[in-house]
Amino acid sequence: MQIDPPYLMFLGDVPDKLAAKTAYGIVDWRREWCLGQVRLPGCQADLSLPDVTVKDAHAKGARTMIVGIVNAGGVLNPGWVPTIVEALETGMDVASGLHIRLDSNPEIAAAAKAHGRKLHDVRMSDQHFATGKGTKRQGRRLLTVGTDCSVGKKYTVLALEKVMRARGLDADFRATGQTGVFISGRGVAIDAVVADFISGAVEWISPAAESPDHWDLVEGQGSLFHPSFSGVTLGLLHGAQPDAFVICHEPTRKTMRGVQHPLPSIQEVIDLTIRCGQLTNPAIRPVGIAVNTQALGEEEARAYLAGLEKEYGLPATDPIRFGVEGIVDRVVADFPATPA
Repeated sequence: MQIDPPYLMFLGDVPDKLAAKTAYGIVDWRREWCLGQVRLPGCQADLSLPDVTVKDAHAKGARTMIVGIVNAGGVLNPGWVPTIVEALETGMDVASGLHIRLDSNPEIAAAAKAHGRKLHDVRMSDQHFATGKGTKRQGRRLLTVGTDCSVGKKYTVLALEKVMRARGLDADFRATGQTGVFISGRGVAIDAVVADFISGAVEWISPAAESPDHWDLVEGQGSLFHPSFSGVTLGLLHGAQPDAFVICHEPTRKTMRGVQHPLPSIQEVIDLTIRCGQLTNPAIRPVGIAVNTQALGEEEARAYLAGLEKEYGLPATDPIRFGVEGIVDRVVADFPATPA
């Protein structure tokens, strides 16, 4: 799906910042696309964007209103419907990452049809995917993998995209989750794809590039070691066919999120990623370690990262705290430009 910016961010009446984490992720990485926010009475989140009306946002050029809300069960609150209908009537498309389709509400469906507007349900693609073929295709690809889910895989590839582009490298973020689709304006929520077609969907997200030196930076999902999500992770790995991968880690966790299984070591993730990834790219290799050090003091974080670099011989960093320049240096060194 293709979602057109600029965006108007709709926060509804969410009770806290966490309930609007999709909206916060978009603003963190694509603030220039976000013209303002609409909040209903009782909303406890604030994106530090101008509070605007739907009509004012449209007049300023907003093309899509984003329902940037993540609630339990992904349900559509009836109290949000009038604002969504107003956006459609005003001339905007509406996009949502909720688990329920926008057009399941009769008022929203009728307004979209009457005004010729698009409803984007990011978790429910209408695209039909082929099964993955695993055939070598032109271009280079980097995938983020994790010791667990929710360890910074999306933020890492976005940080890499920013630095690589600043250095003049040809690089694009490829979204595989709902927030990532909003950030890029394109992509597929891979965890909502039927299992047989996951690798094919990733091949569609990251097709053959025009240049052999073009980098697709593919957002990872889940973990090969997570009993709930490893199926998605494996299909993503085979479809991405990565030349390089970055291991993402959160050092204070003892068990994986939502289950009692212990966290794997970084070495275990490296070994299994290479073993499984060689099916579609025999030359796959690690190029860095990205660590979420939010729970550590600065000196403790720096010492921890230095220890990882010594142990694994890979650049290790917190992408948000310390940047990803070292990982980009490694990518450039390991993958020199194709001779003209």
